[in-house]
Order: sequence, then structure tokens, then C-alpha cells
Amino acid sequence: MLRMAAAISASTPPGAPIGRRERKKIQTRQAIRRAAYRLFEEHGYDATPVDRIAEAAEVSPSTVFRYFPAKEDIVLTDEYDAVLETGIRARPADEPVIESVRQISIEALRAMTAEDRGELVQRVRLIREVPAIRGRTAERTARDAAMLTTVLAERSGRPADDLELRVISAVILAALQEALLHWGESGRTTDAEASIHRAMDVLGRGLTL
Repeated sequence: MLRMAAAISASTPPGAPIGRRERKKIQTRQAIRRAAYRLFEEHGYDATPVDRIAEAAEVSPSTVFRYFPAKEDIVLTDEYDAVLETGIRARPADEPVIESVRQISIEALRAMTAEDRGELVQRVRLIREVPAIRGRTAERTARDAAMLTTVLAERSGRPADDLELRVISAVILAALQEALLHWGESGRTTDAEASIHRAMDVLGRGLTL
């Protein structure tokens, strides 16, 4: 699930410069997320209502819901939601997809600040501990897999519903998710980049032990 690596809370997404209005939106989303993470850490996810998050972020509850339709989305949605698709399309068409995803993920991790990495660890913990977030994560992963399958179909000339492409997409995203879960659950005693490299290497050698 690249959303865990590339969907990183940063002040601005990579790419072209953005205007003042869009920057303001990003700052508001960021303020809401950071207030939420702070309250989740202090009081727990279930004990933190949206109106309390809104108060801490100095916005109205309706503003929170305008940016995040559900509380789970505060954890799972941010400026980097389009990084996977944009990144894959920018990679060389003849590059193995495992290598493409590896490079996109590593580049995203290297763009993170220490605060960003701390939020990613919290995200991993919440995904593991909160059933509602796990369920929403599965929905988003399925959407990412469908997107990746579409891009691979365009690259290969195969139909978009090709079973092999669907399997490849699902397996790669599952491997990436497990790499980041492993890193987060370790308390960051392991290196995130090393976990991603190891997971992609397993796929590259054909899932052999």
C-alpha cells in the first residue's frame, strides 16, 4: 500500500509549484491531521471525537468534514494520494514494475522530515489497532491496485481486467504494506528503506525463501 509511504504528511507535495489558495488548503489539512494525531496519542482514537479535533485545529467541525469525509480519512488521506500514479507514469515504460514502486517509495521516504516519520509510525499503529481504519485501508488499497493495474495495462497492451496484472498489482502493494508495517511495529529499530528493499527483493527473486 503505497499510500503509507507516498501518502506522507508534508507541508507541500512534490512537483510543480502551487498557488496561495491551494497552499492554504494544504496547511489547513495539515493542521487538522497534526491536531488529530496529537489527540489520538493523548486520549486514544475512539475517545477523540471530530469536534475535539476541530477545536484543537482551530477550525469548525464542518471544515474537518469538508477535508476528511470520515474520521478514518484523517489518518489515511493527505497531499500525496496521487504520488503512486504520477510516479509510475513518470518511470521508464520498460522498467520492471517492482523497481518502479521501489524507487517511488524510497524517494517518498527520503522527502520526509523527522515529524513526518513520527506521524507515519502513528499511522501504522492506528491501522494495526483500529478496525475501522483497517477496513478503510483495505478499500484504499483496492483502489490503488486497480489504478496500478490500469497503468500496467497501458504499458503492456494487455486488457485492464487481465488476471496476471491484477495479481502483480495486488502482490506488490501488499508487500509494500507489510514492509512499512514491519518498520512501524519495530519501533523504528529497523530502517524503513531497508524494509522496502527487502520486500521488493523477495518479489524480485520470485517469492522464494
